[in-house]
Formats: sequence, structure tokens, C-alpha cells
Amino acid sequence: MDPILEHKLHINRRAFFGRCATGIGTAALASLMNPGAFAAQTDDLLRKQMPHFAPKAKRVIYLFQSGAPSQLDLFDYKPQMTTMFDADLPDSIRMGQRLTGMTSGQARFPIAPTIFKFKQHGNSGAWVSELLPHIAGIADELCFIKTMTTEAINHDPAMTFFQTGFQIAGRPSMGAWISYGLGSMNADLPAFVALSSRGSGRPSCQPLYERLWGSGFLPSVYQGVKFRGEGDPVLYLTDPPGVDKSIRRKMLDDVAALNHETYSEYQDPEVLTRIQQYELAYRMQTSVPELTDLSDEPESTLEMYGPEAQTRGTYASNCLLARRLAERGVRFIQLYHMGWDQHGELPKQLPGQCRDTDQPTAALIKDLKQRGMLDDTLVIWGGEFGRTIYSQGTLTETNYGRDHHPKNFTIFLAGGGIKPGMTYGETDDFSYNVVENPFPVHDLQATLLNQLGLDHERLTYKFQGRDYRLTDVHGHVVHDILA
Repeated sequence: MDPILEHKLHINRRAFFGRCATGIGTAALASLMNPGAFAAQTDDLLRKQMPHFAPKAKRVIYLFQSGAPSQLDLFDYKPQMTTMFDADLPDSIRMGQRLTGMTSGQARFPIAPTIFKFKQHGNSGAWVSELLPHIAGIADELCFIKTMTTEAINHDPAMTFFQTGFQIAGRPSMGAWISYGLGSMNADLPAFVALSSRGSGRPSCQPLYERLWGSGFLPSVYQGVKFRGEGDPVLYLTDPPGVDKSIRRKMLDDVAALNHETYSEYQDPEVLTRIQQYELAYRMQTSVPELTDLSDEPESTLEMYGPEAQTRGTYASNCLLARRLAERGVRFIQLYHMGWDQHGELPKQLPGQCRDTDQPTAALIKDLKQRGMLDDTLVIWGGEFGRTIYSQGTLTETNYGRDHHPKNFTIFLAGGGIKPGMTYGETDDFSYNVVENPFPVHDLQATLLNQLGLDHERLTYKFQGRDYRLTDVHGHVVHDILA
């Protein structure tokens, strides 16, 4: 068909009336090019959202420990297990719970007590492993939740569940929901940034997928922007040879004009995203190099984060970058640190993984506090599920591994209106079942949103005829851990 004729056939009655009604919308779009010339943005997609009630926190830094740290070797101290070395896990404790395919065929489930020493720390008396001396040193700033529980038993669905509230891919990530609900605090940086690092414990374990910081069915303006650990922090941040700022500006103006025409004809909200993201990318060419330049950081700060603080792509460097992002108004900062999947050789692998994360994690929390930012920054540390008390594979006095365990595990929170210096929940003597105060994933999500001033039942988005939310039809705010 003749493309000109085909285009004219699109101008039907519905399109005609739609195009007649876009005058105000076009003006709002034009305001993206020069916001100062307009009193307000009227478009719902791009306007700043408002919290439902007064927030305790303005931003979130989520230190996601991908692969599932062993709560038994780090936080959930079970000294009575030392007398049960190599004994079979009692059926009365296992209760026929679901197992992974990696251990379901084992003839027996021998108990493997931790070989690492524990001590109580701070006025709170929190038990912390010798592997985490720096985190132990800030125990009174932390809220340990020992009874996290999840429905997922394998890595990908478990990580997807934590990030999106659902085990099957396709829904918006937590950061996307928060960006949708609250908007951005800095026009020159994304509202949601994702960072990743590879640990020394088991470097080649579970992969990460970009959908973990995706926007799902929300407009893609709300998806996370991945900052890379090498090369340009953001792809195509640098103009290609022969292209200067004036040429780049003219190109963006011409592309924006074409996009305005497309939007006026088709009313596709993704065109709004395209316009905004082109403009944000242009502004990031100035803001990101300043953000990632650590020359203004005092030597004392760099030393606090540890020897890898200036090595891009490391966990330490990403923790320091997270603080810099937070103080510049980025709403949700997600760090993924890989390498916690210790199915075997845990005594050999776990110490290195802890060295990666211990000092930088503590430094980040201390840094936020000394800058007066911890009160309104919610920090979360934890993985997607826990680890079994029984050994996967052969158990010896110096070596063991642990399989996935979804029924209870430990995470900790700091700042953002969370009670410091407390431990919430109780597990049984085997760290296998919750005895008191279970803490489901949807409750964590509901509580996090609450601290940001968002009612998890009211933060919804209609898609395919249904109102969706991060917590689906579940979730309760756990007031016991709120300051």
C-alpha cells in the first residue's frame, strides 16, 4: 500500500477528536524542553506524585545479597547445635517441608553446626558472627529480623518475589513502584538506580536479570537505570567523535518535535517516556561524571569504606556511590552483590564474601549518620532466602555446604524510622522454623512503603482491567519495628 495513503487512513473519527483535544497535553510536553517557562506540569505520567501521609524516610538503599547468605553462620546463633554434629535432622523439625532437587535425593540430612564464633554486641546484645566485625560494631543502629519467610525456594523466583511481590516475571520492581508513587527529587539523575558487584565467595554463581529493576507494566519512565562498573557508568554517556553539545542539543530538539507529533496522533504514553528520558540522558552527561568523581571525598571517608572504595564495580565502591546518589536526591538505590550461594565449601567461601561486604556496609550506615541522613534513609541488607542447618553433600568437621531454606532467614534494617538496636522474631533451635513473629516478604514491602509515606493498599496501577499493587492482595505494616 502507498505509505501516504496508509497514513491518511489512520485519521479516523476517533483520532480526529483525540487530536483536537491534545492542545493542553502538547503544552505540557513542550514544558519538558523548558520547564521554567511553565507554571506546572499537568501530565499525570510525569508530574511529581505526593505521599499518602507524612513520610519517615525520603529514600531507600537496598543492599541485596544475591545468592542467600547463611543466617546460621552470620546472625542466628544456635549454640546447642554443637552437640548434634552429624546427627540427622529430626523429622519433627523438617515436617516434610519442600526441598530443592539438589538435596531431595540425599539419604540423610546431617546437622552442620557453624564453625564460626559468635558474640553479643552493643547495648542491644545482638548476636553477630566473627565474620562481620564491622557490622557487629554498629549493632545498636540495626534492626535484625530473624524470621523473614518466603514462598520461593529457588533463586530466580525468590529474587523476583522480593523485588516485585510476585514469583513470576513481568511485574514492576519495588524501585519502579516507588518512583511511580513519589517521583524524583533530582531532575538531573534517575529516581531509581541499580548497581551490581561480583563477590569473592562464589563469583560465578547466580546471574542477575535486568527485569529485577524493570518497570513491568508501568510506563518505562519508572524503570531503574543500571550504572556500570567499567567504561561509561551509563551506556552512551559520552558523545561520539565529531558530535559536540550543540549538535547533540539540535538532534534532541528535532527528535522531540517528531515525538510530539507521534504522541498527538497515537496518545501512546511510552512516547512521553521517550521524550523525558532523552532529556534526562542529556542532563546526565553533566551530572553523572560529577557524581562518579571521588576526588572531593576526604581520605578519611575513603579509608572508612575500605581498600576497594576507589575500585569501580566493587561492593565498597558501590556503597560509596550509593551514599553520593542518596545525597543528590536519588529515591531508590539498589545494590546487588553476587556470590552468596554456598552449597559446598562454605567455610572456605563465606569469609571472603563477608570481607567484601562487612566494612563497606558498616561504613555506609556510619557515613549516612554522620551526615544527618540516616534518619530519613532506609537501609536494607539481606538475600532472597536462608540456608539449611543440614549439610548438602558430604559433612566433615572442617567442611560443609548448605542448601536453600525459605522458611526462616535473617535480614537487617537501619534508619528511616526503624527501631534501632532490636532483634525481631524467634526461630527454633535448628533455625528451621519460625517460633514467634513470622515476617513475610509482602510485610517487608508494605512496611517499606509505609516509611516512605505510601499506603501499600492505595499505591495501585490499573493494567488489563485489574488494579495491581506491589503487595498484591497481601501485606501488613509491622508496627512493632517502627520507632
